Amino acid sequence: MFSKFKELFSSENLLDSAYTTTVTMLEFDQKMYEAAHNALRNSDSADLPFDIKKMDRKINKFEREVRRNVLTHLSVAGTANLVPGLVLVSIVIDVERLGDYTKNIVDLAKRHPRILKGGSHEQTLKEIEDVVDGQFPQVINIMKDQDKTAAREIMRAENEIGKKASGIETDMIQGRHKDLKGGDAVTIALYARYLKRINAHITNIASAIVNPFPRISFREKKKKSAS
Repeated sequence: MFSKFKELFSSENLLDSAYTTTVTMLEFDQKMYEAAHNALRNSDSADLPFDIKKMDRKINKFEREVRRNVLTHLSVAGTANLVPGLVLVSIVIDVERLGDYTKNIVDLAKRHPRILKGGSHEQTLKEIEDVVDGQFPQVINIMKDQDKTAAREIMRAENEIGKKASGIETDMIQGRHKDLKGGDAVTIALYARYLKRINAHITNIASAIVNPFPRISFREKKKKSAS
C-alpha cells in the first residue's frame, strides 16, 4: 500500500514536501534522543550541545507544516493521493511524540545529576537501549527506502522490548532493587517507561510502511494459508 509512496508524488508538489519534512523531523528526533541518552547515562551533567526545547518547538512547527501541506494538496488535487496523505498525517503524530519523550529523558537527567547506573537491571536496560539506539537510523532509512523487511524487523522487536521495560518498572515498583537507592530506582523505572514508549512510536511509524491505513499502529495481519 505504501511501498510506492515516493513514486506517487512529483518532486515539486506539497505532498512530497510534507514527506521530506517528516524525514527531517525524524532526524531531529534522533539527535535529541542521542543527546538525552548521553546526558542521563554517560554524564554527571545534564548539559546538552543544543537547546532541546528550541529543537522540539521546531519539530512541532514541522508537524503543523506537514498537516497544512497535506490538506492543501488534497484540497487542490482531489483524492488521488488521499491514502498516502492520511498516512503522513498519522506518522507525524508519532514523530512528534518521539521528541516529547526525549525531552522527558532530559528532565530525568536534570533531576538525577549523576550518571544513572542500572544496578542488577543494568544488563536488561542496556539491551533495551541497544535496540532503540539502532532503531532511529533504521526507521529513517525505512522512510527513505520504503524497506518493508526492515520495517517488519522493527515491528517484531516491540513485544520483547515492552516485556523487558515493563519487567524493570514492576521490579522498581515492588521494591526488588536492594542495590539501588530510592532516587535511582524511580529514575530507572521512568527511563524504562520512556524507552518503551519511544520504541512503540518508532514501531507505529514502521507499521505504516507495512500495513494498510486502517491497521497502522497494529500488528501486521497474517495471511490465511490456503486450505
